[in-house]
Amino acid sequence: MNVTDSLLAITVLWGFVFIYAIMATMDFGAGFWSMLYINREKTKATNIANRYLSPTWEVTNTFIVAIVVAVYSMFPSAAYTLGTVLLVPGSAILLLLAIRSAFLVFANIAHEYRKPLTYISGLSGMLIPGILLSVLPITHGGFVDFSSNKQSLDLVALFTSGNEYAFFGFALSSTLFLSSLLLADYSNVSSESEAYRVFRRDAIIIGPISLLMAVFIMLTLKQDANWIYTKMMDDFPLLLLSLLFFLFGGIALFLPSRKNAGTKGMPRIAIFSITLQYLLASYVYGKAHLPYIVYPEVTITSAFTDPNSFRALFATYIAGFIILFPGFYFFWRLFMHDKKYLQQKETKK
Repeated sequence: MNVTDSLLAITVLWGFVFIYAIMATMDFGAGFWSMLYINREKTKATNIANRYLSPTWEVTNTFIVAIVVAVYSMFPSAAYTLGTVLLVPGSAILLLLAIRSAFLVFANIAHEYRKPLTYISGLSGMLIPGILLSVLPITHGGFVDFSSNKQSLDLVALFTSGNEYAFFGFALSSTLFLSSLLLADYSNVSSESEAYRVFRRDAIIIGPISLLMAVFIMLTLKQDANWIYTKMMDDFPLLLLSLLFFLFGGIALFLPSRKNAGTKGMPRIAIFSITLQYLLASYVYGKAHLPYIVYPEVTITSAFTDPNSFRALFATYIAGFIILFPGFYFFWRLFMHDKKYLQQKETKK
């Protein structure tokens, strides 16, 4: 078997996961901020959050479909293991996605029940990234019983692991941090100064909490999954570089604004810097995780599909990306740069 093919396949899958992680955290976080500020109409923070949610939540959900298809098509053996041991958390995620999507739509239709529907969609949306990321400790080993033909997940051991709660807390704080950054930038583009100050303040508060949760992950990894902690430390310079990007993103929130005189913060620079920080940190984690998909039984080579099938799938992914990329670029330009679009949305509040 060609190891290069399996590495290319896991890289494609990792790319899908990273894109979904960034987009989904911003999406789910926007739903939470919409809920949190629903009674503070003067800040217009809820209007900004809803304006962001409206065109993006449908796009975001398409990537989770791409992830599932990629796993089943490129790593069918791993799909069997993951589908078996993740039955409970996977079912919870699907249920929460259905509740969140339905109530998000109804909140924009049934105006007399808008507030309770917004609360339900906001809270359910915040649980989804927490459960999604808390799946990762399961792949570190020690929680899946491979001794019998029927693989099973030890839920008691999982819920008594500090690493599980570290990942859950990191998911929640990162969701709020990334979404507050993007909403600050979107408020700035939309010339909503009060909403911008609110979301900039939130980002400044939650950013350090997110960093502390990342440190908590490393401490619990050392205890619960030392094999992956040791391999991550081999790339310590990259982890240090990711920390520098985080600090630079935080500093950008205090720099004088080029758009509005007397206003502090360059949220666009902060977003790019923090995204690079997450990219580097996730690369180090993903590299350390190799070659295992589920430690110690399932590897990228043992679970890999037929190489000829993969090459055909890879060509299909390339063709699909070429077709979809212009559409995503146009969507971004319309959403974040088109002044007529922004003004048209403002008249509908």
